[in-house]
Amino acid sequence: MEKITFCPDEGEAAEFYVLEQTRLGGNDYILVTDSEDGDGEALILKDISALEEEQAVYEVVDSDEELEAVAAIFSDLLEDVDLETE
Repeated sequence: MEKITFCPDEGEAAEFYVLEQTRLGGNDYILVTDSEDGDGEALILKDISALEEEQAVYEVVDSDEELEAVAAIFSDLLEDVDLETE
């Protein structure tokens, strides 16, 4: 499982494990978790970076409609993972 580090403009860096990635409506999304194995908190992140940017810029998906659509895709891709949207 790939491990990535997010470095926000403010605050401390955070490490996550990438479970899966997908593309929907021309946007790239990744499903990440804070735990390498077992139950962990998961986030769906949307790539908002411009094409010319060297590093990807992600934001947490917070639109309920967008979150449900992308979570459904990730659920299909990862049959053994149960995603609960809140």
